[in-house]
Amino acid sequence: MDIKPDGEGVKKVKKIMTVFFAVLFGIAVFGIATTEAADYIGAKKCKMCHIKQFKSWEATTMAGSFENLKAGVKVEAKKKAGLADKDYTHDAGCLKCHTTGYGKPSGFKSIEETPDLAGVQCEGCHGPGSEYAELMKKDKMFKRADANAAGLVIPSEDEKGCMSCHGGDSPFTEKVDPAYKFNFKERLEKTHEHIPLKNPH
Repeated sequence: MDIKPDGEGVKKVKKIMTVFFAVLFGIAVFGIATTEAADYIGAKKCKMCHIKQFKSWEATTMAGSFENLKAGVKVEAKKKAGLADKDYTHDAGCLKCHTTGYGKPSGFKSIEETPDLAGVQCEGCHGPGSEYAELMKKDKMFKRADANAAGLVIPSEDEKGCMSCHGGDSPFTEKVDPAYKFNFKERLEKTHEHIPLKNPH
């Protein structure tokens, strides 16, 4: 091909090179994002170091929230909210708020495939834990800033995570029943007992 400085050939080559580098950049960014994203590990792994918090959480409605999706459970509450008494355990609209990490690569997929992520577990509020759990395991005196950098979320510092399920499109709102009114500070106290950690962070 004969390429002249101002010819069509130069324009074509520039266009091809632009597309090539854009695709290459996209692959590089996507590759980094997917390899660096933390995975969900499940409450059973959190329990190994946080047994008191686990036992306290286990008694909450969040721990048993997946059970509420089954037919025959919370029938009156569902009826009041305009929902039929049927099985919602595979309903995408419900799973995002009744499981841990639904819709995310390592999160809940189905009760058959990922039963250990059913219910709203530790990572539902604290973020996927593979990276910060590894940090905590390696160094019992870890700095909280390092754990935050590894993905640890502290719910009391940001209520947006809670409001993604307790506000918006949930059928269980205070319009249905005043008991569903979400008070962020009160709910934090009911989530699990906040037991001081052994080591300062």
